[in-house]
Amino acid sequence: MSISGIIKMNIMSGHTPKIVCIGKATQDVFLKDEEFDPHKEGKIVYTHLPLGAKMDIDDIEFATGGNATNVAVTFARQGLHAEYVWVLGFDPASETILRELDKEGVSTNHVVQKDKYQAAYSTILIATNGERTILNHHGRSTSKNGEDLQLETIANADWVYPTALAKGGVDLLRKIVDVADEHDVKVMLNPAGTELADPDKLKGLLESVEVLCLNKEEAQIVVEGTSSEELVRHLLHYVKVAIVSDGPRGVVASDGKTLIKAGMYEDLRVVDRTGAGDAFASGFLSQWAQGKSLKDSIVFASANSTSVVTKIGAKAGLLPKHVKLHDMPLEEKTI
Repeated sequence: MSISGIIKMNIMSGHTPKIVCIGKATQDVFLKDEEFDPHKEGKIVYTHLPLGAKMDIDDIEFATGGNATNVAVTFARQGLHAEYVWVLGFDPASETILRELDKEGVSTNHVVQKDKYQAAYSTILIATNGERTILNHHGRSTSKNGEDLQLETIANADWVYPTALAKGGVDLLRKIVDVADEHDVKVMLNPAGTELADPDKLKGLLESVEVLCLNKEEAQIVVEGTSSEELVRHLLHYVKVAIVSDGPRGVVASDGKTLIKAGMYEDLRVVDRTGAGDAFASGFLSQWAQGKSLKDSIVFASANSTSVVTKIGAKAGLLPKHVKLHDMPLEEKTI
């Protein structure tokens, strides 16, 4: 074990975990209107908008997003040391993102700002059933080699949470994981599309991942399996803790000793599903990193995700510290 790992063990008692969150940030604009009514054609659901028409919109809201900033806010609200690492510009969206993170208590000391970079920008059309269509402009961010990313801050962390690495994809993820390995820093991974685009490369670095959180469709890209439990058991060949979610059908999680099947935390009206996955994954780690049990971590993750979808945006519904939780449908067994 490295010196940094020994130090972490010595101070773990009463120690507040530090989590470094790495990935793109966005300025989100949410448009909501009764005209955004879903229609199913075959297996695909559409919202039809008349071409050439000028439409009045019932509601518009502005928020910040991006997987890494969303999870950082969960960690900060739960009293952990949350640090955001990325590259941003001096454009209005970048400045808004930094201002909002500062307000939430997320450290942005290792965000590099340069004129050549620009935050991502998303326009999100919210259908009447809470589902959404996202029009996304990726902005201008770092390359595969992580140019300008201040990854050295990982050395002083307990956990690193890389996600939605834009153009960096699996190559940048490999670089981040290698730094974490060097300093005995644990990795939680909830990969986005760019990381899942090369499943063979992704599987090649999973031995360095402590916690892996995927939805069922994503898990089936990485390993074979039909049920969530089967997928979790296969993923445990690669990681110590595996979590597979399946929307309203709940979640299956295991740390190799205990397996948990959990249903929905609460059946509430869905306003907007943006950020539900981030809220679940970060909700889990916010408790797991503090030594909570697998069961308690899953309950909080489910509650955090349920709360988020009752509000517009990925951050507004994230739970505060010391929120009182209730029981939920859950089955726990030893494996």
